[in-house]
Amino acid sequence: MALFYCFLTLKNIMKPIIAATTALLTAFSFSFRVQAENLEHLTQLLSTKQCPLCDLTGAGLVMVDLSGAKLIGANLAGANLSQANLTGADLSGANLTGASLYGANLTGANLSSAIVNGTDFREAYLTNAILTGTKMDAAYLQGAEGIPNNAGTPELFYGWGLLETKKGNYQEALDHYNKALLINPEFASVYLARAYALLRLGNEIGATENAALASQLFEKQENLQGKEMSDNFIKNIETFQEARKKAANNGSSTPQLDNFVRGAASIIMRALPLLLP
Repeated sequence: MALFYCFLTLKNIMKPIIAATTALLTAFSFSFRVQAENLEHLTQLLSTKQCPLCDLTGAGLVMVDLSGAKLIGANLAGANLSQANLTGADLSGANLTGASLYGANLTGANLSSAIVNGTDFREAYLTNAILTGTKMDAAYLQGAEGIPNNAGTPELFYGWGLLETKKGNYQEALDHYNKALLINPEFASVYLARAYALLRLGNEIGATENAALASQLFEKQENLQGKEMSDNFIKNIETFQEARKKAANNGSSTPQLDNFVRGAASIIMRALPLLLP
């Protein structure tokens, strides 16, 4: 009888252990099956460069040569494609959510209608890339080269320009501002932002001309704050130039442009984001 009770007790103890083990093995089997399918797609891509609609979620493809690859509608969410060669690749309709394409070569790549939420395109090469229907406002594009004009709205290029300006990358900022103006040549705030960047690059004439254009457009758009800031910017440049000329005539020390920029002109950077049309 004692042996019988021991058997029942052991049976009761083993039930949850067996159940847990069965669940674990089932989960492991399912996980292994999914990984095997992903591995199959990954192998297909690397061997043929033909992998439309493939599941490549989280795939590690750092520095891989995928030039001319066909990845139409592929799921590359979270994939690491840093410094990969994707020249001429077809990624139309692909899901690139959270993927890293840091430093990747996307020259001539087709990214039309691709999903790029949180996608890292920093330092990537996008010359002649096709971005029709691709919303780039949620992607990271700092330092990317060759961004096509159709990659964003004027406001988006303006925002990227402000970010580069704050980092002291004035030439890169000008590139973004110029693209914004190609789309919307009456974007007053861009002219004022461009004036600031030009001044930091030592181009006082260009800075004055752009600030004057900004003033005219702000007046036309009945933006009194913007017009006042533009006019004050021009006056401050003229005041600085007069002080420099007077100092030269008197043989005294010449006022430094940097001091002027850090003073009155720097106020513009705090207000520019507020001057959107």
